[in-house]
Amino acid sequence: MKTLNLDTNFNPFPESESIKFEAFTFSGGEPHIKIRPDFDTVEPVTISHRLNSFNDLGLLCVAVDALKRMGVKEINAFIPYFPAARQDRVMVAGESLSVKVYADIINALQLSKVSVFDPHSEVTPAVLNNCEVIPNHAFIKKVIENIGNDTLLISPDGGALKKIYKVSEYLGGVEVVECAKSRDVKTGKLSGFKVYTDDLEGKDCLIVDDICDGGATFIGLAEELKKKNAGKLYLAVSHGIFSKGLANLTPHFTKIFTTDSVKDIEGEGVEQIAFRALYWEEKRNAQ
Repeated sequence: MKTLNLDTNFNPFPESESIKFEAFTFSGGEPHIKIRPDFDTVEPVTISHRLNSFNDLGLLCVAVDALKRMGVKEINAFIPYFPAARQDRVMVAGESLSVKVYADIINALQLSKVSVFDPHSEVTPAVLNNCEVIPNHAFIKKVIENIGNDTLLISPDGGALKKIYKVSEYLGGVEVVECAKSRDVKTGKLSGFKVYTDDLEGKDCLIVDDICDGGATFIGLAEELKKKNAGKLYLAVSHGIFSKGLANLTPHFTKIFTTDSVKDIEGEGVEQIAFRALYWEEKRNAQ
């Protein structure tokens, strides 16, 4: 297996042979790449990249073009955090359907397969051609192994229910507690957090979700869980953006877990599980 890891700090496939390249940005702002031609172009190539900006998307595009010009026929992409996946509907007039904008650009590259990790909703695989969804199952399994099997799974809202019950099934039937919240679509302000149980009886709780941005959802939910007699609180998010840092979150949780899908994260009270480890877990499951 040959990979072109455009983020040199991110190599999700430990068994792969990495293709060497040089990438830079011209003074006008345009991304550019020069791929060394010392590999067998007959073999398929998988490009991995963490897309945190349109420039990152631009580098992916020029990399695909370069590989095609070198004669590579089968090109795949691994994009763990699919950008704009949360902008999967138009809530107010004047907004764009941003997830489709990104998908249309990537679809134009005519890739053989595009793998994404735990997308925000079913819209992403619906608008993205040749999409392979990698679920969060192996990630949550590793989290549960770390904190203990008696932990309850907490669904933060109705949108997460379908995925969290699939996680529960994968783990052998871990108990799920459903929660809810209200959001003002114009301002984004959250309110009305609810936990649909009377007493958690001191049991440890793991909130599972796909994305943590500012963290307001999880802070509000943590406060409600404590009111319902929760034990230790843990948070597992597939994509850790943490736009407001970690200091506002860590006081509410014994530990926070995430992956390296967006960026590398270090901090007290946070454990990042690398995709390299999840790769081996998925391989064991496939055998």
